[in-house]
Amino acid sequence: MVRWTSFLVAVGLLMPVRPSQAITPPPQANVVLPALPAREPDPNSQLQNSFNLENNPSYSRLEPDVELPASEDSQIKPLYQIDPLPVEEQPLRLEISLSRRRVGVFKGKSLIKSYPIAVGRPGWETPLGTYQVRQMLRNPTWIHPLKKGISIPGGDPENPLGRFWIGFWTDGKNWIGFHGTPNPKSVGTAASHGCIRMYNKDVEELFQKVSLGTEVKVVK
Repeated sequence: MVRWTSFLVAVGLLMPVRPSQAITPPPQANVVLPALPAREPDPNSQLQNSFNLENNPSYSRLEPDVELPASEDSQIKPLYQIDPLPVEEQPLRLEISLSRRRVGVFKGKSLIKSYPIAVGRPGWETPLGTYQVRQMLRNPTWIHPLKKGISIPGGDPENPLGRFWIGFWTDGKNWIGFHGTPNPKSVGTAASHGCIRMYNKDVEELFQKVSLGTEVKVVK
C-alpha cells in the first residue's frame, strides 16, 4: 500500500498543467456613460435652508419687490363688521362726579343730561366705585341713620328723602341712593350722609329715565 501511494503522488506531481485549464480572471469591461449636459446651479436652492428669507442677502436679488396696483379686491376685508348702535339704542348709565357735584346721564359715551347734586359730607363720603340701581321707591320712609326709632313717613313735606328714592349701594343694613330734599339750598354742597341729594323736580325726572340694573359710577 505504501508503494502504490507513493507512485500516485509522484505521478500527480509530474503531470503537466495545460494552458487551457489555467484559471484566469475575466477581463473587466470598459463601460462608457454618455456625457450629461452641464446644469447651471439653481439659485433658489440656496434659500431652502434659510429660515429668514427677508434677512437673506440673496433674497432681494432673487425676489425683487413688485408693486401691484391697489384695488378693492386686493384689500383684506373682515368676515363681518359690527356697526355701533345708534345713541338712542345704547344702554343708559349714570356717572357721579364728586368734585364737580354733578351726575351725568349717558347713552354710551354721549352725555344726554347733567344735574346738580349734593354729596356726602366729610366722614360720610359717598363711596367711589361702579354700582347698579337696586331699589326704586315712591314716597319712601326716612329712618334716622344715627338714632333708633326716629322716622318720617313717605309723602310728609319734612321727609328728607322727598318723594323719590333710587338706591344703588348697600352694606346689607344701610343704603345710599339718589333722593329729593326739602332743603334745596344744600344741593351743590357736601351735606348728606353719603346719599346724592337732588332738586325734587330733577330726581323725579331721573326716576323716569332709569330702571333696576342701570349702571351708576362714582368718580372723584
